[in-house]
Amino acid sequence: MLFDLPKVNFATFLFILLNLVILYTIAFLEMGVAKKVLAGVSAISLCGLGFVALDIRKCKVYPDQGFIDAARHYLAVRSLYVIGKVMMRKLEKATKDVKTSQREFLLQQIKENVDTEFSRDMQLDKVKSVKDFLQLYPLTRYPDYSRYISRMISGERKVLTSEHPIIFAVTSGTSGSSKILPMLQKQTKLFFFEGISVLYKCMVEAYPKTKLLHKDLKLFYTPNWRYTVDEVPIGPNSASPDRSKGLLHIYTTPPVAYEIRSEPEALYIYLLFALLDPHVGMIEANFASIIYNAFCTLESNLAQLADDIEQGQINPDLKINEAVRDQLQSLLKPNPGRANEIREAAQTGMVGLASRIWPELHLLLGADSGTFDLYGEKLRYSYCEGVPLYSPIYAASEGLLGINIWPHQLPSHYLLHPRTQFFEFIRENLMDEENPPTCLMHQVREGCTYELVITNPSCLYRYRFGDVIKVVGFHNQCPIIEFKYRSGQFLNVRGEKISEELFYDTLKGTVTKIWTNTTLADYCCVESVALDGLDVLKGFKTSQPCYHVFIELERKDGSGDIRSVSRSQKTMLDDALMVQSYPYSSFRHKGSIGPIQVHIVPRGTFMELRHFMLEQPSSASNQYKVPRVLHNQEAVKFMFDRIID
Repeated sequence: MLFDLPKVNFATFLFILLNLVILYTIAFLEMGVAKKVLAGVSAISLCGLGFVALDIRKCKVYPDQGFIDAARHYLAVRSLYVIGKVMMRKLEKATKDVKTSQREFLLQQIKENVDTEFSRDMQLDKVKSVKDFLQLYPLTRYPDYSRYISRMISGERKVLTSEHPIIFAVTSGTSGSSKILPMLQKQTKLFFFEGISVLYKCMVEAYPKTKLLHKDLKLFYTPNWRYTVDEVPIGPNSASPDRSKGLLHIYTTPPVAYEIRSEPEALYIYLLFALLDPHVGMIEANFASIIYNAFCTLESNLAQLADDIEQGQINPDLKINEAVRDQLQSLLKPNPGRANEIREAAQTGMVGLASRIWPELHLLLGADSGTFDLYGEKLRYSYCEGVPLYSPIYAASEGLLGINIWPHQLPSHYLLHPRTQFFEFIRENLMDEENPPTCLMHQVREGCTYELVITNPSCLYRYRFGDVIKVVGFHNQCPIIEFKYRSGQFLNVRGEKISEELFYDTLKGTVTKIWTNTTLADYCCVESVALDGLDVLKGFKTSQPCYHVFIELERKDGSGDIRSVSRSQKTMLDDALMVQSYPYSSFRHKGSIGPIQVHIVPRGTFMELRHFMLEQPSSASNQYKVPRVLHNQEAVKFMFDRIID
């Protein structure tokens, strides 16, 4: 067969194809009607194959890439685009009647799982309408499901879900302890068809170079899975190499490198092989912070990486399994020309480095919502200047929530997806109530802030998972939202409840607009109560409850980090927060809360915190987010030990 010949080049392929068409034409003149129809279909198919072959040739960017490899890459991305166009039409239809779309989703979800023990316990078989559902079933939180999920992990079937999970997803635990949630095959399909395919279609149309057959630098890591008694994996629900095997050929990283479990070593190897490829078209990760950390690592190790490329070696200091090292080493050969290109790219500084190393780089993919905006801005104005950052998806361990179909728009907004969850909304002023009334998708108002409540395919019903969003507009009847903060990420020592969003905006405004020649590199906070029982300097402990803020700063001119600020500058942050929050101001003036304690930490501290947190058993690189409010006492001690001012 033609495609069993891996050495067939493009010219030979077209020559064979042309001869087949000629033979069909000659034979066509001597055939009966039925045979002519069959021959005509075959000829059209051959012509279509010829068009595909020409398109593949047009999209190739690697001169030495074989036709079969190019065709494999081409089919992977083109089929995704076609699926995306189909699913976009379905989404458009759903957004024009969200009330009906949501009702159909909810009732189908209940119907598919009516034979479970949970459904019988909750009498969900009595639900015949959305109204029934809201009247009969209360709002829920994780403890309402934990005992059912524990039994599923023990191997019991049809407890919470009718379909048995393909994975038990462990949440990141950023705003509290980690939770374990069932993930069904249905959710994986929804994520791919309703989310990924539509987003790829939007991405290609917004950034046409995406359809070229560039390889991408994909920053994700293989988790340390645990398993249930019936061998269902327990771990992070985000994309990972072992769950994306069909796509690994489109990435710059050799598949064997994904066997490296230590993030520092794995990232070094990812960067090494990406640097070897001058045609990289896209850099992709779950969060903008992961991309930013990768560039910080690149900056710190650039000289060694260039030396490795020049000599065609794997850095001997890396702690890598010898079998993996040998396989990686077999893929390398000395490349002094590329090493010199990389060194020259770095000579003019770090601003715009990405485009100088990879001239064809046209897109970064990673979430930049909420405080991830901090890393998005730093990428746009430093390492990746001139390269757009697209935040495509709004998702959680609970499933797909929304998609960003406006790639060029900033800040990133998301269309809540009416075909993937049943959504309810709690008004912000009612969030403290245990069972407040909710609004539905067709009832929310633009400009209002809500806590999201979901009913999802893995049978979390009317589930409060903690995300707070703002409705910023509508697409047809469907809400467009902006992610604001996690409800568990409050600073709250006297009932004042300073949200993550409010504190971040105040801190960012103070640092960038009031402090001179200063930009915010990263930060986190600690409530003073967390110091109880900790071995820290007595001067850090105060009689009044207060906030401790750890800040990593950089100079605007890029000349290095800032290792101290004046007492008056620190006071400016406390003053600014009093202006922004009346409850905080009131408690401060009454003496119920002490002034903010600002602590400067050296450059690289938050990278070290990342590595420290990832050493914890339940942590996963693909899900890591800087905890803006630290509760883990070991992490609190870690930060206090790094104060330099």
